[in-house]
Amino acid sequence: MPTFLTRRVRFAAAHRYRRPEWSEERNQATFGLCARPHYHGHSYVCDVTVTGTVDPETGFVADLALLDRILGTEVRDRFDHANINLDVPEFADGQRIPSGEELARFIGERVQQGLDSIGATTRVVRVVVAEDETLSASYEP
Repeated sequence: MPTFLTRRVRFAAAHRYRRPEWSEERNQATFGLCARPHYHGHSYVCDVTVTGTVDPETGFVADLALLDRILGTEVRDRFDHANINLDVPEFADGQRIPSGEELARFIGERVQQGLDSIGATTRVVRVVVAEDETLSASYEP
């Protein structure tokens, strides 16, 4: 039977949606208020779900301390109290748009790389990033 573990991480960050090759009018028409030049912020909630074999000695799917360390590096340290467009190179102008969908995908990829780098057999199966209680995006690799 598959077994899953979900860890929740919170972070506060600012962003804006903008394609630098588009005119300001096109950005505004496509992204609306999210394209305003002075950014806006959210208190994000990010749920990362992993799966794996339950260790018969510990009863765990994942070493929670290791997972927390990876989430600290790849999510909290990278995004908390950051301007995503200015402080995270992968979301700079001309790179990824810092939408919930792209954040969920990016976080999933980075957490999986972190797990792989320590030889964990645990796999990321779902990442949900919520900007508020009414809007969330999910990524399932």
